Amino acid sequence: MSMRLIAQDLYRIIREVEKLEKELLAASAQNQEILKDRLRKAKAERDLLRRSLEGSKDIAS
Repeated sequence: MSMRLIAQDLYRIIREVEKLEKELLAASAQNQEILKDRLRKAKAERDLLRRSLEGSKDIAS
């Protein structure tokens, strides 16, 4: 995957994490567990994409 595509995916997932964090603050107790799980998965994906992008930068240098 090219650096550009990784960066685009990273930007998308960062926005999703921010959205989920806001939703979690306003969520009812019933929905909090669902949102916490989605947020955990989104953060894991974000971290993976960040590491991939950093690895791509190292290879390109």
